[in-house]
Amino acid sequence: MVERNKTRDTHLRFHELKSLLTTIFVNNGTAAETAEILAENCAGCERDGALSHGIFRMPGYVGSLRSGWVDGLAVPDATRLGPSFIRVDARNGFAQRALAAADPLVRNALRETGIAIAAIRNSHHFSALWPDVEPFALSGYMAITAVNGLANVVPHGGRQAIYGTNPIAFAAPVEGAPPLVVDQASSVMANGEVRLQALAGKPVPVGTGVDRDGNATTDPHAILAGGALNTFGGYKGSSIALLVEILASAVTGGQLSFENDFTGYPGAQTPKAGQFLIAIDPNWGGSTGFETRLAHLCTRLIDAGQDRLPGARRFANRAAAEQSGIPIAQGELQRLRTLAGEAP
Repeated sequence: MVERNKTRDTHLRFHELKSLLTTIFVNNGTAAETAEILAENCAGCERDGALSHGIFRMPGYVGSLRSGWVDGLAVPDATRLGPSFIRVDARNGFAQRALAAADPLVRNALRETGIAIAAIRNSHHFSALWPDVEPFALSGYMAITAVNGLANVVPHGGRQAIYGTNPIAFAAPVEGAPPLVVDQASSVMANGEVRLQALAGKPVPVGTGVDRDGNATTDPHAILAGGALNTFGGYKGSSIALLVEILASAVTGGQLSFENDFTGYPGAQTPKAGQFLIAIDPNWGGSTGFETRLAHLCTRLIDAGQDRLPGARRFANRAAAEQSGIPIAQGELQRLRTLAGEAP
């Protein structure tokens, strides 16, 4: 995770940042409902310290909207095809709006069958995945999701980018504590983190990626300029990237990562792909005291020497922001106000 810039000298309350981002989305062609959903998502990432998916992403959102690559006015079509299967066509809109459309159908299926699957296609996902699963854990469910994207990751032993960073995330409730939330890319680093390192003029760790000729490099610019990222863990991470590609693209009917083509859409950055989500009511599995058992598991992990649980840093950042506001540099705030069409 990218660390915050300690020199930031402006603090906004969550509702203030969300309002500003909502204005940007509306002024750049999204429906009011979509703007609210995206603004809450983006402001939440910034608040929780997920900086590679916070306001850093706003120029990419705007570029995609202005180019016509993504339809900000799209109304998703969510259909419950069977007791537990929900199919969603995002109609070239944003995945978060599509997931919001599926949410009541998913929760109805959970109550009736104990499990729900949502298969989303023709969607643009340009954010972290933890905001998609955390709400289910807060309701007592376990949720798992995966999304593919723009091809910028080479398969293990390969020379050409085939996969997106292909993240997978899951969340589960824990008794007496915030939910357990894991969100990780199948690549060594998320693409947004590589871009932030490039902007900061800092190298990436050895093994992160290759240049356009397939040579190992620690230069983030070389990775971004025709190079590619590696999967984490060698062939094991590559297998997980493959699984995500199958679930998020092949199962949903979405595009494969390497099928994205921005030709004719200058400024577009949001990958058009698919998303797969499974939500489970653990009470249907015969487990008694699921949340208590997870609390016991988490305690043992810490006792074993793990320094913190997945998601703990985000929750700590969230608590700090609720007290002191979300820190944002003056220059970044001005760029947001410019995107919103406000006078300097």
